[in-house]
Amino acid sequence: MAQEESDEALMLRYRNGEIRAFELLYERHKGPLFRFMLRQCRQHAVAEELFQDVWTNLIRSRERYRVRAKFTTLLYRMARNRLIDYRRSASANPGHDSAFAEQSAETSGADPGPQNRLEAERAGVRLRALIASLPADQRDAFLLREEGGLRLEQIAEVTGVGAETVKSRLRYAVVKLKQALSEDP
Repeated sequence: MAQEESDEALMLRYRNGEIRAFELLYERHKGPLFRFMLRQCRQHAVAEELFQDVWTNLIRSRERYRVRAKFTTLLYRMARNRLIDYRRSASANPGHDSAFAEQSAETSGADPGPQNRLEAERAGVRLRALIASLPADQRDAFLLREEGGLRLEQIAEVTGVGAETVKSRLRYAVVKLKQALSEDP
């Protein structure tokens, strides 16, 4: 079984002009990154726009790329920075569409039956609302771990805080979510 090439090696190959390396990186990270963006802004169209901005920024900066951290740390830092910029512009421009409008529930490819689909949809909507209600720092840490698959050290690097702070934020987020989920809807 051949070992998969690291993200960092692929990015170095892409920096040196190999387009296929970028395609592999994109295929690996497009799902988790898009879900992270969607959970943060909760509007599909806005998430798509911000998602494309992150990849465009990565493309623009490829010639300056140096391996200083894991590629996922760089990618999610870029995503988080783009989300912060979007939130700032949305709050500075009140006529701008809210990034936190309610998003319809996602559906799966399987057909579990109408009653089960309805229950799953309601549970998904409730969980997304609970995640959205977390304080921003806790929500960021939670989504970077759950959607981005980042480790504590990577989240600390992306968010610019210590690993112990990240651990506390994750713990508080999980406690709040468990507590809210255990209460009657």
